[in-house]
Amino acid sequence: MGANSEPCLPAGRPDMRGRCGQCMAIPIGLSFMRGFFVYMIYDSIFTSESVCAGHPDKICDQISDAIVDAVLTNDPKGRVAVETLATYNRVVLAGEVTAAHAVDYDSIAREEIRRLGYTADSFNFSHTSPISVYVHTQSLEIATGVDKKGAGDQGMMFGFACEDTDSFMPMPITIAHGLAKRIDEVREKKIIPFLYPDGKTQVSVAYKNGKPVAITNVVLAVPHKKSVSLRQVKSALLRHVVNDVLQTFDMRIKANDVIVNGTGVWHRGGPASDTGLTGRKIVVDTYGGFARVGGGCFSGKDPTKVDRSGAYAARFLAKNIVAQKLAKKAEVRLAYFIGATKPVMQDVETFGTEKKSKKAIRSFMDKLLDTSVSGIIKQFDLLRPIYKQTAVYGHFGRNEFPWEKIKDV
Repeated sequence: MGANSEPCLPAGRPDMRGRCGQCMAIPIGLSFMRGFFVYMIYDSIFTSESVCAGHPDKICDQISDAIVDAVLTNDPKGRVAVETLATYNRVVLAGEVTAAHAVDYDSIAREEIRRLGYTADSFNFSHTSPISVYVHTQSLEIATGVDKKGAGDQGMMFGFACEDTDSFMPMPITIAHGLAKRIDEVREKKIIPFLYPDGKTQVSVAYKNGKPVAITNVVLAVPHKKSVSLRQVKSALLRHVVNDVLQTFDMRIKANDVIVNGTGVWHRGGPASDTGLTGRKIVVDTYGGFARVGGGCFSGKDPTKVDRSGAYAARFLAKNIVAQKLAKKAEVRLAYFIGATKPVMQDVETFGTEKKSKKAIRSFMDKLLDTSVSGIIKQFDLLRPIYKQTAVYGHFGRNEFPWEKIKDV
C-alpha cells in the first residue's frame, strides 16, 4: 500500500524483511507487524483496569465503607476515618471514629468477608480469621474545624466527564468495570461454578478522531479450581463475560486478543496471596487514568472529608457541563484546607472542546452547586449510609448515586 492507500504495483513485492519494494510499507498480512498497523488505523489506544469485589484492596474498601455506613445509620453526624488491612489469615482495622453509638467492628468485617465468598479455610483467609481493632476518636484539633462546617482535611479533587459513553465516563474504565462486575455475577450465580473470589480486568480501547471505535485487547485474571484447565476457563469467560459485556457497547473482539491469567496459572487469590489496603485503587475508583485524580482516596471516610465529598461534587459539575453540551469534555478542579468552609480553588478545563465561553461555564457551575462543605453534603444528602455500594466497580458513572444526577437548568 502506498501513502495514498492505493494498492502497490506488482513490481512492489515485499523484500526479505516484508517491506514493499516500491513504497517500503509493511504488508498488513504479516502478523508480527500487527501492532504497527493498529497505530496507522487508529489515532491512539488507551488502557484502563478494574478489579472484582473479592480483590484484596476492594475487600478492605468494602469493610471500611461498611463501617462508615454503620456509623451513619445510628449517628448521621458521626465522624469516620477507618483503614483496613487484609493479609494472610489476618485483618487489621485502624483509624478514628467519633459517634454517639458503639459499632461492632469485628462483626462488620466478618460479615463483609463472608459475603465476598471467603468462607473456606483453604483460602488461608476467611470470615473466621483473627481481626485486630485499633480505632480511637477523631483528633480534637480536626474536630474543631469540622464542627464549624469546615473540611475535615486539606487536598485537591478532580471531576471528569466526556462523551465516550451514555454515563459520560471514559469507555476504557466503563468496560473494565462491566467485566469485573460480570465476573462476580457469574461466580456468585454459579454460571461459571469453578471460579474463586478475586479477579482483575483490563481493557484497551482504540480512538479515532477523539472517539472510541474498537477494543484491541482484553485481559482477565481470575483464580479457579485446579481441576479445570485454563482452556476451559477462557472459553467460559469469553462466552459468559466478554461477549455479554462488549455487545452492550456494540463492540467485538477476537478470542486471540483476549488474555486470561497471563502466567497461565492462578488457583489461589485473595489476601493470603496479595495483601490488601483501603484506598489503594483510587485510579480504578475514578476514571481509569483517563483524567487526573486527587490526593486522597474515598473509602472509609465520612462526607466531611472533602477527599470524598469534594470529588463527588467535582464529578457532578463536570458531568452536567458535558450533559448540557457546554463542552464535549470537562475536568473540574477543587481544593480545600482543614476547616475551610469553601474551596480555595474552583476551576474547569475543557481541553478546547467548549461550546460556550469559560466565563459562562464557570457561571453555570456557580449556579449548579454550592461547593461549600455543607452545601455539598446538603445537596447530595450525604449523611446517610450509601457508601458500601460505592466501594466496588467505581464511584462514578452509576446513576444510583446522587452526584451522578443531571440537573435541569
